Amino acid sequence: MHYGHPDVFDRFWFLSRGGISKASRVINISEDIFAGFNCTLRGGNVTHHEYIQVGKGRDVGLNQISMFEAKVASGNGEQVLSRDVYRLGDKLDFFRMLSFFYTTVGLFFNTMMVIPTVYAFLWGRLYLVLSGVENAALGNSSDNNRALGAILNQQFVVQLGLFTALPMIVENSLEFGFLQAIWDFIIMQLQLSSVFYTFSMGTRAHYFGWTVLHGGAKYRATGCGFVVQHKSFAENYRLYARSHFIKAIELGLIHTVYASHSPAAKGTFVYIALTISSWFLVLSWLIAPFIFNPSGFDWLKTVDDFDEFMNWIWHRGSMFAKAEQSWEQWWYEEQDHLRTTGIGGKLVEIILDLRFFFFQYGIVYQLGIAAHNTSIAVYLLSWIYILVAFGVYLVISYARDKYAAKKNIYFRMVQSLVIILGILVIIVLLEFTAFRFVDIFTTSLAFIPTGWGLLSMAQVLGPLLQSTWVWEYVVSVARLYEILFGVVMAPVVFQSMQTSILFNEAFSRGLLGKIRTTQK
Repeated sequence: MHYGHPDVFDRFWFLSRGGISKASRVINISEDIFAGFNCTLRGGNVTHHEYIQVGKGRDVGLNQISMFEAKVASGNGEQVLSRDVYRLGDKLDFFRMLSFFYTTVGLFFNTMMVIPTVYAFLWGRLYLVLSGVENAALGNSSDNNRALGAILNQQFVVQLGLFTALPMIVENSLEFGFLQAIWDFIIMQLQLSSVFYTFSMGTRAHYFGWTVLHGGAKYRATGCGFVVQHKSFAENYRLYARSHFIKAIELGLIHTVYASHSPAAKGTFVYIALTISSWFLVLSWLIAPFIFNPSGFDWLKTVDDFDEFMNWIWHRGSMFAKAEQSWEQWWYEEQDHLRTTGIGGKLVEIILDLRFFFFQYGIVYQLGIAAHNTSIAVYLLSWIYILVAFGVYLVISYARDKYAAKKNIYFRMVQSLVIILGILVIIVLLEFTAFRFVDIFTTSLAFIPTGWGLLSMAQVLGPLLQSTWVWEYVVSVARLYEILFGVVMAPVVFQSMQTSILFNEAFSRGLLGKIRTTQK
């Protein structure tokens, strides 16, 4: 029952055993594997023949591969929710059930479990360090750090993923010899295969979990065009913003806060052993679309791509605009699952969004202005900052809408007054409280995630808020966050090395020659 379009069906046999087609194009989006389910449930066998050579090749671009994996992962999410899988799990014997799990939904279920495990590990470490438990356990004793380092020596090897590559090395050793197997493994790492598969793991986990939680799988056309060409940043952002970029930024923010407050971070090896695998995941999710994109790091193309991205962000368009033309249309399409999901799915989304408030809860007690006060009043008073920031944003937005197009001087006056008042408030706090200037930068680690959490909850409650004046500002704040993420994601590195490593020599010479001709 492998996933793949079957070339031949015994039509008369299948017509009497459930048929080939299914009633729902959403639940049964993976139509061919459901035909295999029908066959097995009715006592038939599904055979699969392997051929050494086949006359078909496709999906060689990262975007094509990701869309295909998204489609398959969504299809597996619907399979998990279907009655066919329930019946197979109920009727098969134990050994066939293990085989069924391994060859169908098992890969996606196990992959989905890896990502929540990383989240649980990092959020647990963040809680330990911000609550002071880790500091109390380790203290300043070097003996404790050495003991922790000794424990992590073994974990360090496992975190590198070497054990997951061991079956491949053993198989290649049997076929080609041990030295050749080791050499092939090294070549794979130099070709950044680990980056690619880590990125693919994020694709599978996101769409599988998203479908299980909300449903609504849909067909994604991968296309068969010429794929060895540069993809714009706006296109990559539309494809990977929700599934990879934002999650990677969240995990990177956890690492940053952890490194700045953890006593374990003072010991270089201990910190590396704790975080190297998760840092690798963060970097893979952030840079893979640029690494596997021809001229993805070229400076001129990066500038052009960012200009296109900003035009896409600010393009208002109309109700008939496509997601490729307008950020607002894309943003609404990304929320379709929230409008169609049930109360249970919305409640789970709100509960998951509450994690962003923990940054604020933990960091405000580390600020100088808190003066080591651990009262709950410190956290409650920190919400004044959120209210003030939102009020300032409302004032500036109102002034921009009212004066910017008519009398620009009034809009500039409002901006100047806000800046002057902000400076005066900082001076007063520095003079009469324990406020430190570095607190200004530390608060960004606390309140930016809080704003994103409030924004995510507002999207869940969108049907209730869209009829009020609040929704206009929700859309405006969401646009600002997308611009912030785009600025974080804008890469600036040399492209010649990247192109030469990832593509063959003839293609690299032709592509680089074309770039130089265009630049001239």
